Amino acid sequence: MSPARLLATLRWDARLQLRHGFYGAAAFVAAVLVLGLSRLPPGAADLGWLVPALVASNLTMGTFYFVGGLVLLEKGEGTLEALVVTPLRAGEYLASKVVTLTLVAVVENAAVVAAFAGTGLGAGALPLALGIALASALLVLVGFVAVARYDSINEYLAPSVVYAGLATLPVFPWLLGWDHWLLYLHPLQGPLLVMRAAFGPLAAGQLAYGVLYPALWIGLTGAWSRRAFRRFVVAPAGAH
Repeated sequence: MSPARLLATLRWDARLQLRHGFYGAAAFVAAVLVLGLSRLPPGAADLGWLVPALVASNLTMGTFYFVGGLVLLEKGEGTLEALVVTPLRAGEYLASKVVTLTLVAVVENAAVVAAFAGTGLGAGALPLALGIALASALLVLVGFVAVARYDSINEYLAPSVVYAGLATLPVFPWLLGWDHWLLYLHPLQGPLLVMRAAFGPLAAGQLAYGVLYPALWIGLTGAWSRRAFRRFVVAPAGAH
């Protein structure tokens, strides 16, 4: 991986996201969430229960569907076909998407939670940011896999719902307070636990699981994403 190519791709992605209103959309969603949460009476919600589910749900749009929109934009503009004939590698392309969208997700969601918490997060800011980053990286990579084979929004929308539902499967049981060992096989369960650690103590074993298990899955989904890039982006471009 070339640092120079990665830096250039990061700048390109940031400009693309700014130009097409992704940052404005994230700011708007954050403002709506803060406004809605401000209507709750002080102390009415258990933050350790509510925040992880709220953040994970918001990340579905801000990472999974954002990367889908970016890839479709690049396909429509012919950018991806042009990238195939440059030295840019699949890993650099995907790393740029993960880094830029994760930074936006951390800033957006941390701001929402800090505004809702009122008194500030203090030491809890680190596990919150780490949990958001882990969940975001996972959802960006899964989102790329979901969109890579499609060229239009009409083709992509229906299957994307299935991918998004599977990727965020633990959120609904979390909201219901249902805990089962099977949930711990899902990679998103770890980031939910790490985010909960921002508001209360978490056992060392759970914290280690919450960081290491999703990190393993990020590696696996990264490999899956690179394979999807080669199959659905590189191969079709080479056939033209």
